[in-house]
Amino acid sequence: MNHYTHRQTCRVCAKTDLACLIDFGQMPLANSFLTSETEFSGERFYPLGLYYCRICGLVQLLDVISPAVLFQDYIYVTGTSDTIAQHNNEYARTVVEQLQLEKEDMVVEVASNDGSLLKCFQPYGVKILGIEPAGNIASIANQNGIRTENTFFNLNSAGDILKKYGTARTVIGNNVLAHIDDPRDFLSGMALLAGHEGVVIIEVPYLKELIDRLEYDTIYHEHLSYFSVSALSKLFEKAGLSILKIERIPVHGGSLRVTAGSSEVYTQHAEIVEMFLDAERKSGMMSQEYFLDFVSKVETNRKTLVGMLHKVKSQGKSIAGYGAPAKGNTLLNYCQITTDLLPYTVDKNPFKVGKLTPGMHIPVLPVETLLEQQPDVVLILAWNFAEEIIEQQETYRMRGGQFIIPLPEPGVIQ
Repeated sequence: MNHYTHRQTCRVCAKTDLACLIDFGQMPLANSFLTSETEFSGERFYPLGLYYCRICGLVQLLDVISPAVLFQDYIYVTGTSDTIAQHNNEYARTVVEQLQLEKEDMVVEVASNDGSLLKCFQPYGVKILGIEPAGNIASIANQNGIRTENTFFNLNSAGDILKKYGTARTVIGNNVLAHIDDPRDFLSGMALLAGHEGVVIIEVPYLKELIDRLEYDTIYHEHLSYFSVSALSKLFEKAGLSILKIERIPVHGGSLRVTAGSSEVYTQHAEIVEMFLDAERKSGMMSQEYFLDFVSKVETNRKTLVGMLHKVKSQGKSIAGYGAPAKGNTLLNYCQITTDLLPYTVDKNPFKVGKLTPGMHIPVLPVETLLEQQPDVVLILAWNFAEEIIEQQETYRMRGGQFIIPLPEPGVIQ
């Protein structure tokens, strides 16, 4: 059974003028961890290629995995990182203050995961509703008192939710728009729930950060779109939304927080949009050459990182990993880092501990393993949380342990 389709058109402008930037070949799904060696023979691999639309500038994947395969039984939970917890608390406070939310106002989050963000709104007394497609994660949220509808979100399901709960003062989508094959339909659903008086707020990783910081490991099957403001502005227009505010935030390696309202109320984008568009034009982001330089640097990074790990091993030193994030699996598979170089990695996510990473089959062990075995060097696969990880592992470091940060330039932190 074929679980993926190959698009022929850009998902923003619907044109066919698409150029392949980088082809990673056949790759496993980044969150499809295995439970034992008996599953190796049945492991599925899919094409992973990055394309550029010469018309609207959207960078995207064209091979689309069925959402039922990707998200029905999900193992990524947002509540395991202190950095994200801090981000969520600040996010909720900012939204409540800026929108002056009151108790009768409702906050809806689409792709709400385990409810970690919505939970931060509870102290303010507002009504909250989560919408989450993964049944196992939605169940966790409901058990924790976060009212959550277990359904895939689109314009059609938005209509059902609107009839059941009414309009929302704000509809939030965090780190989800890039996952959607039809982002126009998705945003249109958010706009429907927000109505004329509400606002839509999304957070997405920023393409410029991905390029400038060489974050190629964030390219995997779940991330279908890699947004510039140029592409976002066109997408929001098609969904009947005008951008009111854009903020750059550090989370997930560098993201944008975009606030938008109905284009029937706000007839044009705010001035900040043109400022971003001008900066993107001047940086060369609307040219294919800009991305070809990125591709060259990606290959150099692979050679440098693998060479560094081989050198560590040749010196008789032991190596382990920290984190089993989806991005780490792109890096491991693209660089072909096997158990010969990385015998194991550790993670705080209970859904991943005891399993094997897709493709390279690296065992995922509890975080406590680092102090128990005291490897000489730790490769931080979850590099976006490197500061938090190094702080938490101060004892390991004081014992002489070292860390390798793989991106943008592989380096050792002692």
